[in-house]
Amino acid sequence: MNEEPGAHVYMLRCADGSYYVGSARLGLERRLSEHNNGHYGGYTSKRLPVELAWSEHFPILTDAIAVERQIKGWSRAKKEALIRGDFDLIRQLSKRRD
Repeated sequence: MNEEPGAHVYMLRCADGSYYVGSARLGLERRLSEHNNGHYGGYTSKRLPVELAWSEHFPILTDAIAVERQIKGWSRAKKEALIRGDFDLIRQLSKRRD
């Protein structure tokens, strides 16, 4: 098995319009297929089908885990800005403290 080191952090758009954030060490395509086959009995299995909205590979596993946790805590607006690649908006949304 010639998997690259590290992991992918990914965001799925679920059938109900919600987002799911996760990480995959053994290949992104494999993980997407597992989600769509209901392999994981949790959040996504009740919101099929899911589609890949965003992903990034991190060569260091601990970096991937840290980014996954960070994104999971983000608002929907920040997640959608990430999907669009709008990093200026992400910075603006990070500064707001109402």
